[in-house]
Parts: sequence; C-alpha cells; structure tokens
Amino acid sequence: MINNAIARRYAKALVQLGSEGGIIDLFRGELSVVSKIFRDNGELRAVFADPAITLEQKKNIMKDLVGKTGCSELVGNFLMLLVDKNRVVFLSQIVDTYEKLADEFSGVIRPVITTAYPLDDSQVVAIQSALEKKTGKKVVPQMIVDHSLLGGVITQIDDIAYDNSIKTQLKRIKDILQKG
Repeated sequence: MINNAIARRYAKALVQLGSEGGIIDLFRGELSVVSKIFRDNGELRAVFADPAITLEQKKNIMKDLVGKTGCSELVGNFLMLLVDKNRVVFLSQIVDTYEKLADEFSGVIRPVITTAYPLDDSQVVAIQSALEKKTGKKVVPQMIVDHSLLGGVITQIDDIAYDNSIKTQLKRIKDILQKG
C-alpha cells in the first residue's frame, strides 16, 4: 500500500509537470524506455537496491543511462531525484501509475479487445469508433487473438468486461438447458 502511495505521488507530480509543458507523451516514451531497461536488466536493478554501492556511484550510473537513452532534462532530473531519494526500486510502479494518470488527464482509454480471429483494419476502426462514441474518450485498442473464443469479441476496459464471445453464449445456453 505504501509503495502505491509513493508511486502515485511521484507519477502525479510528473504528469503535472508534463501537462504544464504539453509534453506528457514525451515523458511517457522516455519513461517507458528507461523502465524497460530496468525490467530487462536484473543486474542494474540489483545495483540500485544494493546499500554497499554509494550514492555517488548510483548517480553516475543513472547519469550514464540518461545520456545513453537521450532523455529530456526534466525526465533526467526526475530519475536523478529517484536516486537521491532511494526510490529507483519503485520505478516500474511509478511508470505504470504515470501511464494511467497521463491517460486520465488526456482522456484516453486503452481497452483490451480479444477476438477469435485477427480483425482487419476497418473492423478495428469500427470498434474503436463505437467505443469512442460510447465513452466520449479517445480509444487506443490493444488487440489479442484467442482462438478458443470460436467467434465474437470480448472488450475489457479497466475492470469492466463486455463478453460477446460465442464461447460464453454457448455456455449460457448450456446452463439454461441444464437448469431446465
């Protein structure tokens, strides 16, 4: 719980900073790159979690990372602040929270749309348009193919799922027939 509060506090500050400069998406991209580097490199995570490594050594490592990734000055300063405050271990949570808060601020939703077969571009656009009309927000869909559905679509928006798959409809019919 405390970790979520820490991540939220840092992410919220960064969203506010990005919104003031109109560079929320720039921050998103830069943070995503740095977060992926940390996620993919266990040794790097271990260095920042190791109390035997001095703050100055950690700062130098972060400076090198910021330089190699080409982060903006603001994101670079933010990452250095995480080093100073010994919060680098929360980076992935901060980035995840940042993305959610940035989407809220920008009026974007990212539904997961699961289908039995790949959809062509016109079908994706039709679903996207319908969701935009229904929610009043910009929709950035993530498409997943699951052949076990047989047909139909499952749309997951945050905690709400709209299941219109044939698999689920057949299960409902089966339940009704079994109940008599």
